Amino acid sequence: MEKKKYLWIWPMWIILFCQIPVAAQNPDRILSMTDALQIASSNYMIQSKTNYTRSSAEAVQAAKKVALPDFTLAAQTAYGTLNGVTGLGSGLPGITTITASSNASQNMNASFGALYNVNINMNVFSFGLQRAFVAATRGQYEQDRADLRQTKFDVETTVIGLYLNLLTAQRLRMVMQDNVERISRLRDIILARTMNGLNPGVDSSIANAELSTARISLTDAENFEQSQASELSKEMGVKQTFYNLDTSFVTTLPKTIPAQNEINLQLHPVLRYLDSRIITSDLTAAYIQKTALPRFSFFAVGQERGSGFGSNFSTDPNDYSDNFLKGADPVRANYLVGIGVTWNITDLTRVKSKVQSQRFISDAYKDDYNQAEIKYADQLKFANQQIDNVLTKYREVPVQLKSAEDAYNQKKALYENGLTNIVDVTQTLYFLNQAEAASNVACSAVWQALLFKAVSAGDTSMFLLQF
Repeated sequence: MEKKKYLWIWPMWIILFCQIPVAAQNPDRILSMTDALQIASSNYMIQSKTNYTRSSAEAVQAAKKVALPDFTLAAQTAYGTLNGVTGLGSGLPGITTITASSNASQNMNASFGALYNVNINMNVFSFGLQRAFVAATRGQYEQDRADLRQTKFDVETTVIGLYLNLLTAQRLRMVMQDNVERISRLRDIILARTMNGLNPGVDSSIANAELSTARISLTDAENFEQSQASELSKEMGVKQTFYNLDTSFVTTLPKTIPAQNEINLQLHPVLRYLDSRIITSDLTAAYIQKTALPRFSFFAVGQERGSGFGSNFSTDPNDYSDNFLKGADPVRANYLVGIGVTWNITDLTRVKSKVQSQRFISDAYKDDYNQAEIKYADQLKFANQQIDNVLTKYREVPVQLKSAEDAYNQKKALYENGLTNIVDVTQTLYFLNQAEAASNVACSAVWQALLFKAVSAGDTSMFLLQF
């Protein structure tokens, strides 16, 4: 089950100028992607899932120890009277009653008494109930481990995606800065020509409007950069700061692109987690089913008893001692051993419905697994197509940029010689700005496409081994 919604915005870099921090670069330190992943490894969510896994591991050990026999030691001493009367009575929960032989009359003679017990009770046969309990507990442990692996994968791929997003946003902000400087220089030329009467006055107004638009685009790009830096900081679990990133992702293509037939989707962390839910649910159903079966147990009791009352107390009220040591000294001993069987017959009907309920949950988990498997299979095919597409764009970008530069330089020269109007110049200026933006994100778009494939395949090494 996916925990986050990944930010797959690489196909739309050019139009998403209004959404990461203006990372005033720190020239002394570069935050590499490896560093970012290392920092994110202490992410609060990973730590939380790690503790859940540790708890499940301890639960497995506790389940194994359920099979140990109950061995109970008990000792008590008391002080009181011992008067009895012939009659009927019944003990009530939480009420301790005193029993004694019948006395001719009430007396207040009191003495000490003591009781020492050793009890052993052991479940010797329960049709595999204990094994089923341990298996169900271990299934939960394996499920929590799979959840931890999925969370690590989720955090890792999200950090990589945000890193690339921030890097691209920084490049787009630089493009916007260059555009502002270019338009500013062009406006100075236009203002000078307008003041000398070489161009109409409206040209200066158009130039001012273009400069204002460029500054707004720069502000949007800065906002986008700031928001992405904030997201990256949150995912790494650190305070937001300025990031100087590794620019090789905008200048160098991945070493290789793994082929489709090299991928085994059954190893996808999300699918492994969904599969572990099915296994755990089936093991839980098996355990519930066995709770309705009989249980055979062995038991043994050893008992010693001391009393300050004598054996003739019922006829001789003076046959007692109020000495504590005499009352605490055991004078009678008994033992008892045996085997027993317990079987709550009505559990057969109760457990049947519980088992059926659990199996419906297993069926639901299987449906979730099948849906996710189809999703990632289709997503993987789409990822391969996207890689082909972005590589095609990457090869076309230099042609587009060269054409845009030539067109702008031509129109600018014509305008300076009075052979064209300002509208033609601003149009080529717009195309040049777009071409520069596309040029700066073309390489990182290939890395984004590779990351998308790695997420679809469930294998981040597919990405991390390519730089």
